[in-house]
Amino acid sequence: MPSVATRASRRRAILFILMAALLFALAACCVKALEGGVPLAQVVLFRSVFALPVLLPLLSQAGGWAAIRTAHPMGHAWRTLFGLIGMAGAFYGYATMPLATVTALGFTMPLFLTLLAVPLLGERVGWRRGSAVIVGFLGVLIMVRPTDAQAAQLMPSLVVLVAALAWAMAMITIRRMGEAGESGVTIVLWFAIGSSAVAFLASLPVWVWPSAWQWLLLLGIGVISAMAQLLMTDAYRSGEPTLVAPFEYSGIIWTTLLGAIIWAEAPDGWDGLGIAVLVASGLYIWWREVQLGLKR
Repeated sequence: MPSVATRASRRRAILFILMAALLFALAACCVKALEGGVPLAQVVLFRSVFALPVLLPLLSQAGGWAAIRTAHPMGHAWRTLFGLIGMAGAFYGYATMPLATVTALGFTMPLFLTLLAVPLLGERVGWRRGSAVIVGFLGVLIMVRPTDAQAAQLMPSLVVLVAALAWAMAMITIRRMGEAGESGVTIVLWFAIGSSAVAFLASLPVWVWPSAWQWLLLLGIGVISAMAQLLMTDAYRSGEPTLVAPFEYSGIIWTTLLGAIIWAEAPDGWDGLGIAVLVASGLYIWWREVQLGLKR
């Protein structure tokens, strides 16, 4: 039986991952509330810039500026590129589609990660996980439904799926750097710095001065996202990943509730079915990973 300290640590991890999922949903609401009034490049810029002060305590805990020294500059460059594509695609989705739909499509990331792990990490994927990936993408087709009635959402859906693919590539890049000895703090800080620099250059040709309300929303996106990132990091540090990971799917509940309350968004029956199939597929892949880990 787990000790009292272990049980307390697990409860803390679950609480923190639920809070992180809620905060990410609130950050998505801030993006949607901008209503496209600020260019996407600027939204990405201020998300990164306003997140930096929240992340600075990580720097001091890791020993100061020495923490950003790296022997893997190209790894950070690729991680920044993939992360920017993922962030920009998700933000575009939040601005143009229902929050719950974007969140659900974002959970195709584990499906892409399972597929990419074969050629890029040399992992073997058995028929069970392979079948779960196929079922997950069938859930995506149910949600997207490429018909005339859904044509307006086809392109945003594809953009969000590309973003999920980019996040999967970012995760693989992070894993490779971690296996090479790069610390998590270094990876997080270099992404914040690199994404700020790239987004600033991309913002210059389309720059607009935000209104007071837009400044507040941009500040919220950066600060809330950074707080969510810290909570998620602490959750995975406090509890086993096999315990924590399923609770990330609570993000669909938060975005469904917030979308319904603020924008009167309500997934129809087909959307609900697609979301259920996609989530079930992701949870099965997680469960199968746990089983394989126990066997190893």
